[in-house]
Amino acid sequence: MAVVVWLTGLSGSGKTTVAKGLIERMDTVIHLDGDVVRSGLCSDLRYTEADRSENVRRVAYVAQLINKAGVDCIVSFISPCKAMRLLARSLVPRGNFVEVYLSTPISECERRDPKGLYGKVRRGELYGFTGIDQPYEAPEYPEMVINTKDRTVESVCDEIMRGIG
Repeated sequence: MAVVVWLTGLSGSGKTTVAKGLIERMDTVIHLDGDVVRSGLCSDLRYTEADRSENVRRVAYVAQLINKAGVDCIVSFISPCKAMRLLARSLVPRGNFVEVYLSTPISECERRDPKGLYGKVRRGELYGFTGIDQPYEAPEYPEMVINTKDRTVESVCDEIMRGIG
């Protein structure tokens, strides 16, 4: 059974890093990363609420197509709104969608700041940033909640792999 592993969390929570670790453990998998998708499939979208929803909608449909083809899919997307993630879940057959919330505290995400975005927000160079001046609605019922603050990538990936069977 092919699965869609939907990694959600703040910028810097470890979504892309964890996705790369999972790719190494899975046979055939396609990874849909927020930054990569924004540079192609969704390059026409901005960061308004409507555009963010459209971004997730497009990715959810691509993940659905990948799942229907019998291929595992890892999605690493902030996907800040519950409604967006519920739409994604509704498109994939029951039991094939695994939502993993990387609940890393914002202080740790800011410490990591892999893209320098938190620094830009704090200097007033960037606005509309999820977790600072835009909301992030934590999942209510994800299949897994993992705080990556004091965890190795390997241990997080091991936990997810156990969870998806």
